[in-house]
Amino acid sequence: MKVLDLQCPQGHSFEGWFGSQDDYDAQRARGLVTCPVCNDSDIVKMPSAPRLNLGHGVAPVSSTAETAAKDNASPAPTPALPELADPHRQRPTDLQVLQQMQAAMLNMVRHVMANTEDVGPQFAEEARKIHYGEREERNIRGQATREETEALLEEGIDVMPLPVPENLKGPLQ
Repeated sequence: MKVLDLQCPQGHSFEGWFGSQDDYDAQRARGLVTCPVCNDSDIVKMPSAPRLNLGHGVAPVSSTAETAAKDNASPAPTPALPELADPHRQRPTDLQVLQQMQAAMLNMVRHVMANTEDVGPQFAEEARKIHYGEREERNIRGQATREETEALLEEGIDVMPLPVPENLKGPLQ
């Protein structure tokens, strides 16, 4: 198994697992390798240190991004920054902080997607019906125009935008 550090033009870094370099090349050529944050398929391989699995000893520690990707049922608590827990530890790099933020954002989006009903373009209408007691109260998500969103807020209906990456709009895996 080949683990590659990958990045899209927007600077989103992530890991990809492939059977071989040829598998990576073939999947990338077919547009199957996409950024989990923005769905961009213009992916480049970043330099990385080799990783060896010797099959014994301590299990490898998974990264925050891997842990968040595996847990799509509920958001994981955001880890404390190491320098706050132990002032003698080395501070995380900007890339590590960015990866933690990306993982937290993806985890939050997955949680929202798994725990809300998609009402699509009827979001504003459905939110009003729930707010005024015409429908049962439940967690919903959907699409609304800027004007619809502003009108909901003026009526005292709390809403917030949530950018959802294209690859998370389909069924969750």
